[in-house]
Amino acid sequence: MALYKHSQYIAHNSDEIFDQEHTPGTGAPRSGIYRCMGCQREVASNQGQPLPPQNDHQHGQTQGSIRWKLVVYADHREK
Repeated sequence: MALYKHSQYIAHNSDEIFDQEHTPGTGAPRSGIYRCMGCQREVASNQGQPLPPQNDHQHGQTQGSIRWKLVVYADHREK
């Protein structure tokens, strides 16, 4: 689970992008923290860069396939 100390740096957002699941090796739609929905492993990935590939880590049958979901978006826009 992603952790934080200072809540003033994190904002809630209901954008549909947080609901999408992505397959291994596809380009990350946004920079941020992605969580594997099978085993709960988390990784940081930059926008456009491939998410970890299928052989990055292994799952048992009960965990299902590797599916990455954006959990924290790193907003790079100038304010």
